[in-house]
Amino acid sequence: MLQSTRTLAFILFMLSCWGTVCHAQSASQAELLRLWYDKPATNWNEALPIGNGRLGAMVFGGAAQERLQLNEETVWAGGPGNNLPDNRFREALPELRKLIFDGKYQEAQDLAAQKVAGPNVNHGMPYQTVGDLLIDFPGHDGATGYTRDLNIDQAVASTAYTVGNVRYTREVFASFTDQVIVMKVTAGKGGTVDCTIRLKSPHTSKRIYTEGQRLVLTGTSGSHEGKTGQVKFETLVAPVLDGGKLTTTDSALVVSKARAVTVYISMGTNFRNYHDLRGDAHQKTFGYLTAALKQPYASAKSNHTAYYQKFFHRVSLDLGTTPATKQPIPARLQQFATGNDPQLAALYFQFGRYLLISASQPGTQPATLQGLWNHQLMPPWDSKYTININTEMNYWPAEVTDLPEMHEPLFTMLKELAVTGQASAKEMYGARGWMAHHNTDLWRITGPVDGAFYGMWPMGGAWLSQHLWQHYQYTGDTNFLKSVYDVLKGAALFYADALQTEPSHEWLVVVPSMSPENEHRRGVSMTAGTTMDNQLVFDVFSNFLGAAAVLRADQALADSIRVKLGKLPPMQIGKHGQLQEWLEDLDRPDDKHRHVSHLYRLYPSNQVSPYRNPALFQAARTSLVYRGDKSTGWSMGWKVNWWARLQDGNRAYKLMQDQLTPSHDDEGGTYPNLLDAHPPFQIDGNFGCTSGIAEMLVQSHDGAVHLLPALPDAWHTGKVTGLKARGGFTVDLDWNDGKISRLVVKSALGGKCRFRIYDELKHAGLHVAQGMNGNPFFAVAAVKEPVIVAAEQVEQVRRVYEYDLATEAGKVYTFSF
Repeated sequence: MLQSTRTLAFILFMLSCWGTVCHAQSASQAELLRLWYDKPATNWNEALPIGNGRLGAMVFGGAAQERLQLNEETVWAGGPGNNLPDNRFREALPELRKLIFDGKYQEAQDLAAQKVAGPNVNHGMPYQTVGDLLIDFPGHDGATGYTRDLNIDQAVASTAYTVGNVRYTREVFASFTDQVIVMKVTAGKGGTVDCTIRLKSPHTSKRIYTEGQRLVLTGTSGSHEGKTGQVKFETLVAPVLDGGKLTTTDSALVVSKARAVTVYISMGTNFRNYHDLRGDAHQKTFGYLTAALKQPYASAKSNHTAYYQKFFHRVSLDLGTTPATKQPIPARLQQFATGNDPQLAALYFQFGRYLLISASQPGTQPATLQGLWNHQLMPPWDSKYTININTEMNYWPAEVTDLPEMHEPLFTMLKELAVTGQASAKEMYGARGWMAHHNTDLWRITGPVDGAFYGMWPMGGAWLSQHLWQHYQYTGDTNFLKSVYDVLKGAALFYADALQTEPSHEWLVVVPSMSPENEHRRGVSMTAGTTMDNQLVFDVFSNFLGAAAVLRADQALADSIRVKLGKLPPMQIGKHGQLQEWLEDLDRPDDKHRHVSHLYRLYPSNQVSPYRNPALFQAARTSLVYRGDKSTGWSMGWKVNWWARLQDGNRAYKLMQDQLTPSHDDEGGTYPNLLDAHPPFQIDGNFGCTSGIAEMLVQSHDGAVHLLPALPDAWHTGKVTGLKARGGFTVDLDWNDGKISRLVVKSALGGKCRFRIYDELKHAGLHVAQGMNGNPFFAVAAVKEPVIVAAEQVEQVRRVYEYDLATEAGKVYTFSF
């Protein structure tokens, strides 16, 4: 039955900021943190990614020719400007809403398609490659003893091989500290390094030439959909020789008889911010290069690795090793689904953390659909920001795997969208606040993208804003909360104005909208009040109310938002025992769509609990079973998290097995370089599986820190250090035969920490908890009961034991069992 629409209660935690705790990797584990191969890359999906947040490269490692495919994060087509339709859309909005409420969904979608189209509307600008650095090594075709790797413990890629009796090695990294890409080529015998260094680029507006003893590429980004390319970029390549001779041609650098050569690659653009291109590309590029050349190679590499490791070493994961670790990555992928290789799962987890550190640094742009790495001018889906799941998934590992600094670029983009999104809120919907649809780009567009079927989803800003509140839940940083309060408030204001009264039940709903990219009738996505809409608005309102309470702000507005919160539609269980995707009971058990958006409430939100609302929990499980396992890469990554939240570790692990299989052209899986195959490549699948593994080991969303909530049988023994839990706790765990043997808790903020564990523990320092969800350090959202409760028996979840630990800020608590 429908629960009363009274004020919903929130359990708010009061936190303050704490310092970072780092964990040192053991030597044996560090040695295993390598992606290694016995052959060069023959295509982009075999090359290895390096990056420093701003600059990226894919390293191919050919013996006779090295190729570095280059990216600079701000080389995008077009230039500043939003993509809003003209005022015809707002004029048609009342008619559009009436058609939907009258059940004339096709007519509504056709009308919307007419009104969002127009000569000035674009669908977002593509992220573009800079080009390639090519280094030719004459006579190296017959190399033997070949190996290449990416050491994710040091963030350095290496290549080694033998020609004749000379061993050649290369190291390359994208320096975090010097802001250049550095490659060193050495030979086991002096005077044997001969090579030619060239640049090439697919851009039409470009020039490649030598100037002094440097190689130069200048160009302008591409034009697209009526927007003229305005990003001016420059690349400078400077080799430093140890012995030998450097000569030049019009467009190449030639190294002869050197003992070693170190190649510095600097890139920059005229980009200042999303609305300002008055920077000086040459000054930026030249400045970085000049400073880097003053640094000896050994110091540059050491500083780079030290900077990287201060983030990477915060978390370690040991799931055990088997002889499979002696094989190159392609062989391990081939055997993972049927073999015994738990270390590949640990490596994949840490590879996701490596990618996030490499693609998203404070002061840079957020990770795109392909992170930082793209070799095309027109990449799939423009390699921009798809914010109906993909961009959000990129940042799921940020807090739980202790990389909160990597979250900063997303927070900055949110603040910028909260500015550009005011125009779309006002001009399209006549509302206050800000909003965004399902895509954005470097220029922070907020209008519809890809037409009415995909684009009329006004919830992108709603979902992105959840990351602000999640960061606060983990850190308790009230200064941060103050800095983003207006973003949270603006999101709430938009829905306070945009919600409409649904005539059948008088619920407040979003209209028009959709359940992302799915159809409720053949060819029709547009409707009102989809389950995901309701869940997102629930969180937007809840987060604003929580922030306003913590900061003691806007109490009158909070009162009005609280009333609207109580009028949102409840979740409903349909005729198949499923959690309904739409306001009507329209789900089909044979629907295998890649998006399962109505399970947002299970993950990444926290609105469905096996202990607070088991009927909804079971309905979510039923929906996920109907959808099936096999899908595109990011979808399988999301499913790993869902099955972890459903406390089914073996099913979550099965999804990981599906993901960690070699990719073929027509299906997902994983490429030889461990990047996710959508297909083609999308980086979100990597990040989704990293967060999913963390969720299998520690969860903290449901009023307690749940230890090993979804441990699969395959990981019967292991150790993890450094995972973060909401409320300011850091957790280290050892387990044997599936049972916890050692627990270490670091408390940054003090107060009570409630643990939830499947097995009864006996230790003087832990006290049996009284009652469920009594922990004041966690926010647990109240959830309405469904309109219809399924008649089927709800599956019982495993019995849990709860223990309370009283902590003091800054102290560490260790328990052995």
